[in-house]
Amino acid sequence: MDVTERIVAEQLIQQLHAARVAGDLAGMCRVFADDGRFEILGASADKSIAIRASNLAEFRPWLSMMVKVFRIGNYQMLSLTVEWPRAAAHWRADIYSKVTGVTVPTELVDVVQLNEDSILTYTEFFAPR
Repeated sequence: MDVTERIVAEQLIQQLHAARVAGDLAGMCRVFADDGRFEILGASADKSIAIRASNLAEFRPWLSMMVKVFRIGNYQMLSLTVEWPRAAAHWRADIYSKVTGVTVPTELVDVVQLNEDSILTYTEFFAPR
């Protein structure tokens, strides 16, 4: 892996997280490949959650729902490991639900596969801490 590949990986993850914290749906969509694969797997306080989509058109409604329902606060990147073309980001945040009115401190790990300008595969694991 060269320095340029590490910089690309860091920038894509930072752009994704910044857009997510800002609730910027268009910004989140910009970093994903149109034909990418997407998964979100985790557990809330009372049930497990699994979302799978085979392309951005299928995944965009889920991202839209996330932006409308959840607000992210106290974002903190804990680690970012890059082994091009893969990267893993471990982060934590307080996630506020506009539906329940409850804020849940949450641990998250994003595992991604990248190319030079987008995220090709994205898997997010999350759990309340």
